[in-house]
This record gives sequence, C-alpha cells and structure tokens, in this order.
Amino acid sequence: MTTPPNDALSTITVRGARENNLRDIDIDLPKRSLIVFAGVSGSGKSSLVFDTIAAEAQRQINSTFSAFAQTFLPSYGRPDADLITNLSAVVIVDQKRLFGSPRSTVGTITDIGDWLRMLWSRGVTPSIGYANAFSFNDPAGMCPECEGLGEAKVIDIDELVDQSKSLREGPVNHPDFLPGKWPYRLYADSGLFDLDVPLEQYSPRERHLFFDASPGEVEMVNPDAVFKTYEGLLSRFRRSYLSKDADALKGKSKEAYDRIVTRGVCPSCRGTRLNETVHAATLEGLSIPDAFAMQVSDLADIMDTWVLGDLDGPRREVVTQLRRLVDLGLGYLSLDRATSSLSGGESQRIKMVRHLGATLNDMLYVFDEPTTGLHPRDVHRLNDMLIALRDKGNTVLVVEHDAEVMAIADRIVEIGPGAGKHGGTVVFEGTWSELRQSETRTGTALRRDGRSRRTPRAPNGWMRIENADSHNLKNVSVDIPLGVLVAVTGVAGSGKSSLIHGHLRDVRPDAVVIDQAPIRGSRRSSPATYTGLLDPIRAHFAKRTGQPAALFSPNSDGACPDCQGTGMIFTDLGFTDPVSSTCETCQGRRFRSGAIKHTVDGVSIADVFDMSVDEAREFFTVKKVRDVLRRCSDVGLGYLSLGQNLTSLSGGERQRLKLATELVGNSPVLVLDEPTTGLHSSDVDNLVGLLSGMVDEGRSVIVIEHNMDVVAAADWVVDLGPDGGHDGGEVVFTGTVDELVLARTHTGTHLARALAE
Repeated sequence: MTTPPNDALSTITVRGARENNLRDIDIDLPKRSLIVFAGVSGSGKSSLVFDTIAAEAQRQINSTFSAFAQTFLPSYGRPDADLITNLSAVVIVDQKRLFGSPRSTVGTITDIGDWLRMLWSRGVTPSIGYANAFSFNDPAGMCPECEGLGEAKVIDIDELVDQSKSLREGPVNHPDFLPGKWPYRLYADSGLFDLDVPLEQYSPRERHLFFDASPGEVEMVNPDAVFKTYEGLLSRFRRSYLSKDADALKGKSKEAYDRIVTRGVCPSCRGTRLNETVHAATLEGLSIPDAFAMQVSDLADIMDTWVLGDLDGPRREVVTQLRRLVDLGLGYLSLDRATSSLSGGESQRIKMVRHLGATLNDMLYVFDEPTTGLHPRDVHRLNDMLIALRDKGNTVLVVEHDAEVMAIADRIVEIGPGAGKHGGTVVFEGTWSELRQSETRTGTALRRDGRSRRTPRAPNGWMRIENADSHNLKNVSVDIPLGVLVAVTGVAGSGKSSLIHGHLRDVRPDAVVIDQAPIRGSRRSSPATYTGLLDPIRAHFAKRTGQPAALFSPNSDGACPDCQGTGMIFTDLGFTDPVSSTCETCQGRRFRSGAIKHTVDGVSIADVFDMSVDEAREFFTVKKVRDVLRRCSDVGLGYLSLGQNLTSLSGGERQRLKLATELVGNSPVLVLDEPTTGLHSSDVDNLVGLLSGMVDEGRSVIVIEHNMDVVAAADWVVDLGPDGGHDGGEVVFTGTVDELVLARTHTGTHLARALAE
C-alpha cells in the first residue's frame, strides 16, 4: 500500500457534502490552521462545520468503543456526504447553556472547586477531614438546614390554605389538593376532622394534626381510607414539592408554587451551602466559603501571593485556572455562581477553560460564535486563546460573524450566497484582505462606510429606576426615556441585565421582555405552531379541500399513527439518553397518507411544513398567513422551515421568533437582550430598521446590546461599568450617541473607533 504524501494528510477533505441545505460542497481545509466560517444566518455554516465535519469526527471516535460502551455515548448519524477524510479527534465548544442541577456552580463545572477542596483539606489546621468534608454536595460538608442548596424555602400558610373554609369546601389553594383529587382525600377520608367545620375553628390538637403531624404520627380513624399512613399538610407539601426543582414545574402547579413558596438565602449558612465546621477552617486566614464567594480575579490575586511549601504546586494550578477565566473575560464571576444563571456566551467560554491548559495537539476544535455576549473590548482576549490553540498544532474551526475574529484567521470560508435554499455553497475562500475586496455579502458588509447616524428622537416621557442594588449594582438610580430606542451597554458583568431584568418591571409592570431563553414546548413544537401560523393554514386547506381542519394538523387527526405526528421515533433506553430516529412510515414528514393526498394548488400540508418562511410567502395569498410570515421574515428568519423543531433553534433565533410574535402586540415597553446574536452584519441593519419602526409606531424599545451598529442607531444610551463584577455596577454614562463618543468609557471608545472606520 502506498503511503499518502504528508501534505495529503495535513488537509481535511470533504466531498459532496449535502447535509441540510448544503449543495454538494467540495472543500479542502488545511489542518493546524485557524479557519473562520462566515455567511448570513441560515446559509449552511453550521451544517458544514458542526453537522458534517464535527459530527463525522465524533461518530468515528465513538465507533472505536465497544457496542456496550456506545450505548452510553451520544448517537451521531453518518452525515450526508460522499467523503470526509483526515479528521482529528474533535472537541466541540458550543453555546448550549450549562443548566445542570441546582448544585452545579462555576466551581464544580470547571473543576477548580475540586482543586480548592483538596488544597484546603491538606492545608488547614486543625484538619477536619478529606476533601469531601469541604463539599456542599457531601453530608460531611453541606449545611444541614438547606442540604447544600444555599436556599431557604418558606411556605406562606395564608397563600396555601384559606382557613375560613372547611374541608368539604376545599381550603387548600393548590391545584393538586382540590376536592376529589388524591392528595385531598388523605385529609377528607381520614376520619380525623369534621368536614363542615372551618379550619380556623379547629382545636390546637386538630391544627397540629392537619398542618404539622409527621408521617405515621397518628392512625387513620376511617378504616376504609385509601391512604393507610397519615401525614400533615405542611410535612407532605415540603416532601412532595420543596425537595424538587421548582423550575421543572409547569402550568398551574408552577404558578401555585411561585405564589405559595418564598425563596431566599438560607439563614443558617448565609447562602454558602456549607456548614459551620467548614466556615471555621481557614487557609492563610481565608475560609473556603469566602474563597468561593470572591470574584475570580480577586481570588487569583490573593492566592498568587501565598507560599504554601509542599502545597505550592496545587496552589499554582488553581491560580493558573483562575487566570484563564480572567483571560476569557470572566474574571467578574465567582466560583459559587450557579451555572443555570450563565448566558450562552458565558457557558461557552466556561467550557473553553478546560482546553486552554491541555498539552494535546493535532486536535480539532470547533467553536460556535464564541464572541456572543462579549464587549468589543474583550474580543482580543478570545482571539489570543484561539491563536494559542492553533499554535499548539491544532486545527481550529470557528463559526463567527465578528470582523475582529475574521481578521486573525489563516483562512476564511464564506457559505452562501443567501440563506436556506439560497445558500449552501462556498462563495469565498481566502484571506482577510481578500475577503474585504470580495463582492460577497460579508465582503460588502465589511466595506461599509461607517455606521448609521441620524438626529435622535426626542423622548415623550421618562421612567425612573431608583436604588437598584441586585447583584453587583451599587444603589443605582437612572432615568430611562420613553418613546425612543434605548441601548443599554457595558462590558460583560457590568450590571446591564441586573438593572433591566431585575428592576425595570418594578416601575413598568407592563413591559414585555424578549430574551434568548428556551421556548417552552414539546417535541411537536415548530415555528408554525409557536407563531399561531398553523391555525389559518389548516383553515385554508380545509376550505379548499372540503376536509375537516383537524386533518391538516400533525397534532390531531392528520398525525402519522406510528410517530404520533412528531416525525421521529424515540426509544427510551432507561439507563441512558433516549435514541431518536426518523419515522420510516412518514419519512419524518409527520402526516399520515390520508392527509398528504389532499393538496392545494398541487401542494400538500407536509410540503408546507417543509417550506421555508420565504417560500411560504411566495405560495400563500391568505392575508392572515402572509402577515405572520412577513413578521418572521422581517426579523431575519426567512430561511427557517415551518416544521423545524423549536429545540434546534439557536438562542438568537428563539429571541427573534418571539419578537416576530410580538410585532403585532400592544405592549408599550419592549425589552430585547442581545437580539443581534447569530445575525450577519448585513442583517443587523434590517433589525435596526425594524426596531426603529416599532418606535415610530409609538412604542418604547430597550435593547441590551454589544453590537456597535445597534448602539450607533440608538436615540439614547445607558452605559454601565466601568468594568465587570465589583468593578462595575455603576451608570458611567447616559445620553445621546454623539455625547457617548466623546466619553471615555469602554463603549464610548469602541463606538468612536467603529464610527471612524
């Protein structure tokens, strides 16, 4: 067998890539290079990088394990491509949020917490045990009151029970305890109470039994009662509800929980999650709860001064890892910060920490828009990290819109020219300087002469936030204008979200906040169902075909009988993640043959679900349908297919889909959190025009944003800082864009630079 030349092995070869909207792409990517993939949203960048190259690399790695071991690994199908060769072991660093359990923190997810516990367990005098004695996830270290959660949950008895009612009337104000339901019958059938006596007239003994009796404390009087063991209401409620994750509750149960249960800092451990023994154990005068609560940058500075003799090695390792967080612009975080509170961009940069110190080389690293959530001031730190990974001999593939990241790339690949069916081809390969001269969408956008400037609109009123002090805010008071486009800016961790999300609704309860949080829904949810588009489409098909509307819904009579209208077959393996596969009966199209055979102008309802928003706009003439489709297209989602599962959408796509549904709303104050996430620079102008149009219609729009194009188009800017964490939390500027460029804030400096380009 002839050994291939070295240059052949140093190139990732892709032939005939057809995943999603890719059009038989052939491409050769030089290994040990930093390659940025550009293009408009929906052009096919992720389909090539993640769904083709990275997926095949991961699939081949997994195939080297035994069949038994593979059942515990994520399942990757073979990408639709003719040939993919010379791949390396892959590390995928995406923007999926680090939700984790209520016990998951920055310290646990980065393993820095493990190093600190080991260091404290060996260094404190007197010793209190092994490393697990310093863990809030272990009984030896956790606070006994909150069991290591750091949170106290208090039941408001007056919200839970209307004591003026009798048991027959149903005194418990919770949907699970309504008369006739099983929890209610525990008390009504017990024989311990007169069903017609109001609770407020109970004797002390009866009150104790109803509210506080522990399980088995008293026998059931009624021998025919369904339940054999009696338990007081508060005891049962604590056991059944307070021990569970409240965020997992839905509907009326979630509403009742939020009304009945007050959550706050555990008074015993003061939110540290750890017991008093751990609090008393110090190293160099610092307890581990205090270390976890400190800002990462401060903890690194303090520990850098310590001299611990035999423990100096572990100490240096901790400082090194803390410095990596600082280098990624996360120095404002604390190690006790819950991972569920991190944004998508913060989550991705947290994942990077694991790889910065790795000595492995010839790896394949894949990043998904790593600048998300980063202020322009901090992008150079990210660039340094990407370059460092490449210089270790790795191949680094980055899907990104940011020009500063493109500028450091060895090669740039642009996929396009448009989105959806109008994309899927390689329209450019070359260097940064060559891209700036090209006629592609990205090249043209990079040559724009400055940002949009216009005379700012005058406010028609003001709303005042006073003495805001949540998180790192320092008793902030600020006036925010109404009737204009307001940009809230500042470096990551400066307090932007704390100010707006935490306090705006206190002064304007009618404000609608559109963020990037996952859209609640089932496996059946799609853009067509979420926007309400499916209803007028079903009505249109029913009218034209003479069939019932239910036939044209995958959630009703039209559903494929084998997959119940999901298009997928889900196999629950019990001990690992469910495995999903395309339904062979409907070929993933969701509908049964009896529904598909009825067409309108030669198009079936399944064909409609396969259409993109823009394709559907060309097909439908019904006003209600066209109005919804136009709104989706206006927010830059013209490439989305109507039947695409909502779980596959990015954070930015989810937010813009929410915005599309809100365009016809009547909320006077609208808040958006980084709506340019995932948007190509050529589409940002369209978004700015859309937001300005909403202001012209009489609405007030507040945008939390790092994008300088959006900031430049704002009528008013509120800039927080001066830095992140405890070095932020102040309003450092309020005023117009013209005034901001003269200010010496981080945002003002970078805006002035952007306007001068």
